[in-house]
Amino acid sequence: MTRRDWITTTALAASAAAGSAAPTIPDAIVRRNDDAAEKLISRQVTDPSSPFRGGAPDQYGLVMANSGGGIVNYAGASYLCPQSRFYHDARAKQAVRLAAEFLVRRQTPDGNIDLETTNFNSPPDTGFVVWNVAEIACAARRLNDAEIESLLKPFLLAAAKGLVKGGVHTPNHRWVVSSALSQIHSLWPDPSYLRRIDQWLAEGIDIDEDGQYTERSTTIYNTVCDRAFTLMAAKLNRPALLDPVRTNLNAMLYLLHPGYEVVTEISRRQDLNQRGDMGRYWYPLATLAIKDQNGQFATLAKHFESGHAALGTILDQPDLLAPLPKPQPVPDNYVRTYKSLPIVRIRRGQTSASILLNNVSRFFAVRRAAAVVEAVRFASAFFGKGQFRAQRWERAGDGYLLTQELDGPYYQPLAPAEHVGPEDWGAARIKRAASEVCKLKQSVAINETDNGFRIRIQSAGTPHVPVSIEIGLREGGQLTGCEPVGPAAHILAGARATYRLGRDTITFGPGAAPHRYVEVRGAEPKLTCTSVYITGLTPFEHTIQFDLS
Repeated sequence: MTRRDWITTTALAASAAAGSAAPTIPDAIVRRNDDAAEKLISRQVTDPSSPFRGGAPDQYGLVMANSGGGIVNYAGASYLCPQSRFYHDARAKQAVRLAAEFLVRRQTPDGNIDLETTNFNSPPDTGFVVWNVAEIACAARRLNDAEIESLLKPFLLAAAKGLVKGGVHTPNHRWVVSSALSQIHSLWPDPSYLRRIDQWLAEGIDIDEDGQYTERSTTIYNTVCDRAFTLMAAKLNRPALLDPVRTNLNAMLYLLHPGYEVVTEISRRQDLNQRGDMGRYWYPLATLAIKDQNGQFATLAKHFESGHAALGTILDQPDLLAPLPKPQPVPDNYVRTYKSLPIVRIRRGQTSASILLNNVSRFFAVRRAAAVVEAVRFASAFFGKGQFRAQRWERAGDGYLLTQELDGPYYQPLAPAEHVGPEDWGAARIKRAASEVCKLKQSVAINETDNGFRIRIQSAGTPHVPVSIEIGLREGGQLTGCEPVGPAAHILAGARATYRLGRDTITFGPGAAPHRYVEVRGAEPKLTCTSVYITGLTPFEHTIQFDLS
């Protein structure tokens, strides 16, 4: 059986009431959507006198337009799916109707919606809502459900008027707006939609040589861009728009920890140093796994299918149910240095490490499966600016050397004398002669060893400066070999500390504790995890060995 034959046969396996075909979908995906639809329907405002009728309140009590989009998507998908317990259910249809009417009421004269937590009369936030609503309208069109399509048409056409002229805030918004227009265009073609899409695309797609979009947001805005280009490729029949998606997904294969948690230390957005996985990439992963017969993408798509495959997306694009190719393992044994990204990635099976090279305080992170060192960083109490952030880096033998140089001057009277008022201090200081200049040179050398990693930290120049190294450990593990010095804070004075989580162990040391001034002035606030400190005074040199098993 060919792939085309398989899709045709699958599509004929179930019938919608209107007589068109609906695909057979894994039960887990349908159940998850039904459960979400149930929760949203139960929260939906139904009071006829309420201006928020049709929406659902968030955790702050705000009833925003995006809640209407969510209700349309989940309740609408369940209503259209023959396998759903809400199939052609009157309550689900009413939820979609109320949400669609709510969305129209919430539109501005331009056709946009507000995101009351931050953005008003917002074309990009309108685009995000269109993603949800247009997906159901497209599915309804495919399944010959004219009633559901007609309920959603007024909002979508009004939104399109805003999107063809509206502006954006951030790089990914261009692609959100464009892909939303591509969805509406697939339903009700309009040359103005294509002109606007091509106007944005004429700027060029913002993906670098290392496969990252401008925002480098590996758990949020990468996925937004990938979804947008995958949608546009499908709706506009422009397969070339899948090229940046391939590039990004291939790059992401080398930014994965064991268990497919994603490296976030490179992000320029709110997911910086936050936890996340590849789940939000399911749609582009599944699309390209099937289209390219890519076994590595198939491995990830299958892993995240039960938790992230979207029923509405499948109803809109049943090709996503085609058989995945034979799974292939993702890379897990490499050293990868990037051209643009300030990071070195090292994988050795269940061991995963990241070295951050430029101008960040969290210069090293390592894990052995579930046991995670979230960050290593250090600071010196040097004029309130001694937090180590590498100014330069270089290869040093088989390792990496990061360096920083600081000075702390005092200032002489102005000569010739000038009046210095309260508002003049900053401008006058650059005219002053410096004296008693204190200097500090700090460095970090990182090398891989047979069992883990070795880090040598140095701070020298001005003597007697307190130094504090902080090693942040993920919560949930068992720590031994240290002494408490505060809430979720310990000091390592002895030879070794051991951190265990399940069967995974990280042992590190030796320690040093000539003082207990662990949160030195000028250091960043303590990490929001369990911290282990090692301290010293300049001239300071200390080597820490991390052994993983």
